[in-house]
Amino acid sequence: MKKIFILLLFILPLMLFSQNPKKKKKQSLDEFYIIKNDSLTIPLDEVIVFDKREFKSKKERRYYYWYYKKVQKAYPFARIASDTLVEINKQLEGIKSKRKRKKQVKKIQEYMEGEFSDQLKKLTRTEGRILIKLVHRQTGETMYELIKEYRSGWKAFWYNSTANMFRLSLKKEYNPSEEALDFIVEDILQRSFNTGTLDRRDPKLEIDYFKLLNQYHDIDIEKEITSYIDKYMK
Repeated sequence: MKKIFILLLFILPLMLFSQNPKKKKKQSLDEFYIIKNDSLTIPLDEVIVFDKREFKSKKERRYYYWYYKKVQKAYPFARIASDTLVEINKQLEGIKSKRKRKKQVKKIQEYMEGEFSDQLKKLTRTEGRILIKLVHRQTGETMYELIKEYRSGWKAFWYNSTANMFRLSLKKEYNPSEEALDFIVEDILQRSFNTGTLDRRDPKLEIDYFKLLNQYHDIDIEKEITSYIDKYMK
């Protein structure tokens, strides 16, 4: 069953140009000026303090952290996609010929299959479904739209039709204001960014997390996740 995630290899063209982040220049004390009898203002990074998430039961807590692990596994792939999409577009800007553009994208995909296919095939169905959502969060486009844009409409249709056989849809959008399960994903992401367990990347979608917190203040996490399990995993 896990072989279905070979379908997710289509995002590999979005990941080719991932680069090591440039090392920040270390500052030494010599770079600071000490001014006697004067004040010095130093800008500080914004710090957000989260309330501790409260659970109604031990069972709800277990469900939340089960889903937490799934999000942790899927997010890095979506982050790589968002980090490199701009670079890919730059690479294709100078290529006018549609044939040459397709050839370039195919070359990229073949390279990336060798780099990431084993990792993607290890994703579970739930992790794959979360990844589909997170790609939309990070790029502003669904997986279906990305395949259509970078490969062809036929490829997009074929990939999605195959995914449907496994109760997946590449057209799925990330919508935490309408879907409680997406809010749970957003909650996990924001808390993971805050603790440093995940590397923050701004989404292409407009998301007001604190507004969502107020909207879902009484969310029944156990109910939402068990409903998902009953619908997709049984």
